[in-house]
Amino acid sequence: MSGTKRWWLLVTVAVGLLLISVDMTVLYTALPTLTEQLHADASQKLWIINAYPLVMAGLLLGAGTLGDRVGHKRMFLAGLALFGVASSVAAFAPSADVLIGARAFLAVGASAMMPATLSLIRTTFEDEHERNIAIGVWGTMSVVGTALGPILGGLLIEHFWWGSVFLINVPVVVLALIAGAVLAPGASGRSDKPWDFIASVQIMVGLVGLVHAVKEATKPGPDPLHIVIALLAAAAGFTLFVRRQRRRTHPLLDFVLLRDPRILSGMVAAALAMFATAGIQLVLTQRLQLVLDLTPLHAGLLVAAFAAGCLPSGAVAGSLVHRTGPRPLIAGGLLTGAAGVLLTLLLTPGVVPLVAAHPDHPGWIVPGLMVAGAGMGLAMTAASAAIMGNAPAHRAGMAASVEEVSYELGSLSGVAVLGSVLGALYTSTVHLPSGVPDLAKDSLDAARSTAAALPADRADPLLAAARNAFDHGYTLTLLITAAALIAGSVFTARRLALPDRAQAVPEKEPAA
Repeated sequence: MSGTKRWWLLVTVAVGLLLISVDMTVLYTALPTLTEQLHADASQKLWIINAYPLVMAGLLLGAGTLGDRVGHKRMFLAGLALFGVASSVAAFAPSADVLIGARAFLAVGASAMMPATLSLIRTTFEDEHERNIAIGVWGTMSVVGTALGPILGGLLIEHFWWGSVFLINVPVVVLALIAGAVLAPGASGRSDKPWDFIASVQIMVGLVGLVHAVKEATKPGPDPLHIVIALLAAAAGFTLFVRRQRRRTHPLLDFVLLRDPRILSGMVAAALAMFATAGIQLVLTQRLQLVLDLTPLHAGLLVAAFAAGCLPSGAVAGSLVHRTGPRPLIAGGLLTGAAGVLLTLLLTPGVVPLVAAHPDHPGWIVPGLMVAGAGMGLAMTAASAAIMGNAPAHRAGMAASVEEVSYELGSLSGVAVLGSVLGALYTSTVHLPSGVPDLAKDSLDAARSTAAALPADRADPLLAAARNAFDHGYTLTLLITAAALIAGSVFTARRLALPDRAQAVPEKEPAA
């Protein structure tokens, strides 16, 4: 493939990835509006956000292997088409439950696209230096998408109805379909590779059970029986998945890949980077709107400072990783990200004001977000290069799926864990004034809705108590995020210092 065509193909798959990443975060600024107009309760709010990464994480491994079988071009184009249809359904969803289902359908299309984007890069860019640059661009677009989502959601919510955040995907999908059909290489894949649907179901059961257990454990008045059942389902799903993979000649996940410390460290770094990115953006956009009363657009623009820090560092990491190796970029990036999270917490107005002058101005968070973004850009780009650059060519689809699962599990756990911790701490620490309905204890959204129906002398104390309780949860979630990034930095630095074990991954396809 000519050089010009290669780079235009990179643009096309990057646009596909941008769509997927934007939809990961586009609802963060739209969530308060959705909650009000669709009458979503606290549990539905989290499922609206979580249905997307949850279904993707369950399907990605199978999608990568299916791409190896039917061809990555076909998977990319089919995923785009499904994504466009699902976006139309989501845009006109009449209820929260329908929107949750549409978000799950969106994830089916996204899971078909995501491994194909990396696999097309892996097979098209044969030169290692070019491939690392292309992967750097790919990883940067992922971060740009997650940062652009809150801005785009805020902008559309201010001028149109909430469904526009999904409908805008459709014309982009059409253009990407045309470009992909023309530019992507049309290899037919390996028809002898089986697709293991049962394994996809097993891992989905494990993930759903685990997420349900987290949500149940952190809600007011948790039911121990439900938690136990969910954990048993999760354990059964994951155990059956591992046993099945070890017995199969062509597994969805070859555990031999994990013997390479560079691949394992890349997976850990990718997951932790997205854990921090998704958790920070969700919690911060909610605080900016619900506590500081900023508009969705204003909140999205402030959170975009994360991308402003991530873009240059991601590009730098892509050009350096082939010379420095992944260790300093991954471990240093995670540590820098932790410092940025702590700085964001210290500069958050009304929580721990570090600067005496104008402590309530929300712009103080920008430096912290830029430092955090710079760290995540380094870590994510180096993580992608470590995974894709050290996997054998015949495992390109599997390696792409492993990487994407790491990202999606990180995003899923960030929203599920940090969102649940935030909600649990709010309900356990809020002290409602006497005579206020108990509904205000469910969430800050509910407290604001309740206050709107009360006279000022009763509404003001309620809002003050609700915001104070929310800030307790906000502080804890950022501290948890920083601690996770520090732990990840130590783990990856030690793991990448081990002797090279890449030879443990066979370079040829095993005999059937």
